[in-house]
Amino acid sequence: MLNLHRTAMFIAVADTGSFTTAAEAMGLTKAVVSFNIRQLEEELGVTLLLRSTRRLTLTEAGRLFHQRSVRLLREAEQLQDDVRANHTGLTGDFRITTTPEYGTQVVVPLLAEFSQQHPDLRVRHVSSSLHADLISERFDVAIRLGTLADSRYRAALITTFNIVPVATPGWLVNHRVESLEQLAEADWIIHERLASPLRWQVKDADERPVSFEIKHAPRLYADSAQVLMAFALAGGGVALLPEWLVRNALDAGDLVSLLPEYTFAQQGIYAVYPDARHVPAKVRTFIDFMRARVN
Repeated sequence: MLNLHRTAMFIAVADTGSFTTAAEAMGLTKAVVSFNIRQLEEELGVTLLLRSTRRLTLTEAGRLFHQRSVRLLREAEQLQDDVRANHTGLTGDFRITTTPEYGTQVVVPLLAEFSQQHPDLRVRHVSSSLHADLISERFDVAIRLGTLADSRYRAALITTFNIVPVATPGWLVNHRVESLEQLAEADWIIHERLASPLRWQVKDADERPVSFEIKHAPRLYADSAQVLMAFALAGGGVALLPEWLVRNALDAGDLVSLLPEYTFAQQGIYAVYPDARHVPAKVRTFIDFMRARVN
């Protein structure tokens, strides 16, 4: 019978590349972790790790065992959490990752309320603009914005939002933007993580689709919406930003929405989770909770 506790130790060692780091993360001694890995190898009858003075290397069997055991351990944890949830409410760890901007403004306040409703649940939030590997990094859910392309995961649509081109009143003093053609000729600030940041489909006031393409090579790029807005507020040009992010700046007059008669394609807010056969109760509960709050 496979020992899941030893399996968790092996995953920690493989992920960190260090017995010492893995032991510290699990609150154990290096000797205990090392002993259990040796016992696991004996039980399996294979060598999982090649040890040298400089580094640890997974054997071919070790790589296969790591890949399968990560999923196995996750399903075991989900089963345990679901059984407990039916009896005592949500328990265990709930690991969630979001972008810094949407996380700070929307998700983190919701997580605080969610945690109060489920006091036995340990909420762990990671803020990152990078798309995490949900399985290897053991995230329960990721909140992602825009459009999705990764078919390895399942996604639940939470809501949609508008994106709007904005610039400062000061920038508009020296730049005329009264038509879509003039907007295409403007100085743009570009989100470099987008697949096609220079081409968009927009709709006019009569809901007719219009192709829109930025004409001049942009000089300013950023990898987060917050930095794009900072560039725009500094008078760097036009940025295409989520309405929820720029609403306060628009209301204060620090930014101006350009050509509001044209609408850019709506974007989605998704809860993304591993494509498991069984969705944990904590994931289902949080998705329902978030939908009820942000719609």
